[in-house]
Amino acid sequence: MDTRLDERKKKILKAIIRTYMETGEPVGSRTISKYADLHVSSATIRNEMSDLTDMGYIIQPHTSAGRIPSDKGYRLYVDELMKEKEEEIAEVRDLMIAQTDKMDKVLKKVARVLASNTNYAAMVTVPQYSGSTVKFIQLSRVNPQQLVAVVVTDNNVIRNQIIELDEEMDDETILKLNLLLNTNLNGVPIQDINLGMIARLKEQAGMHSSVVATVLDAVAATISVDRDDMEIYTSGATNIFKYPELADKSKASELISAFEEKQELADLVKEHMSDSDNNGLSVYIGEEMPIKTMRDCSVVTATYELGQGMKGTIGIIGPKRMDYENVVDSLKSLKVQLDSLLKNKT
Repeated sequence: MDTRLDERKKKILKAIIRTYMETGEPVGSRTISKYADLHVSSATIRNEMSDLTDMGYIIQPHTSAGRIPSDKGYRLYVDELMKEKEEEIAEVRDLMIAQTDKMDKVLKKVARVLASNTNYAAMVTVPQYSGSTVKFIQLSRVNPQQLVAVVVTDNNVIRNQIIELDEEMDDETILKLNLLLNTNLNGVPIQDINLGMIARLKEQAGMHSSVVATVLDAVAATISVDRDDMEIYTSGATNIFKYPELADKSKASELISAFEEKQELADLVKEHMSDSDNNGLSVYIGEEMPIKTMRDCSVVTATYELGQGMKGTIGIIGPKRMDYENVVDSLKSLKVQLDSLLKNKT
């Protein structure tokens, strides 16, 4: 980079290039003087443009009073632009890392406070996407016997699915299938894709119904919750020992194992997310529990929302004689605070 090119010259060069890219006409000093962030006179701009010409960043075509960028000018512009974009990407990445770290700390603290306030065990899940709609589907050829289906949802979750073909499919057929899928599925909530819709699409696809079925499997997979991928923070598991009916060695061991391995807790969360009432609260008592190892317990769960379809679960696990009123009030209050706190951190 030319060390003589100060910030004002860079701004003027950038303004010349952007204006020329928009109009295709040589750019004069009067046009550049209208740029709000320059705050200099036309005479100053003319002098700077003269310097930029001498330095080889802009050239004067024929007898025109205006200037156009040279290859050298374009190169500097592109290099500066790329540098700016890299800095923007780095800022966004650092912000996301910081936000994730903040969220983790908040959720861990929530679990600790909830366990301490209620004297029961507590759990909090990291929010996950729900309620996605189909944004776009693209079928593309990988090789003569394979297609790849790319499914994109409104929250930019992307799923790729390789589709094996019995015989080669021509470009026209691929185009028709793309039109069929996008015409019928764009903007449709994934949970609304029912058996009737699937049957109709497969019928319209005719001999290629198996391709449509595979694509729809990929669509469904974009919102499936994998219990092994679900992040759950827990606290207060040892509080269980305070209640004689749960302090039996074998029962306590099973409960502690459930808290450590967390797979059964993930199953419980999935049950709650699919079966919560309008308030986002669910109460499971004894035999109502979907988890066998917890059927001597009661569990109260609530949904908190981060926005843009992201939801998480907070829950309290304790004896069947737990103070339900206190637990429900605590969860309701915490849910409101969590909604507000996490939304302010994004």
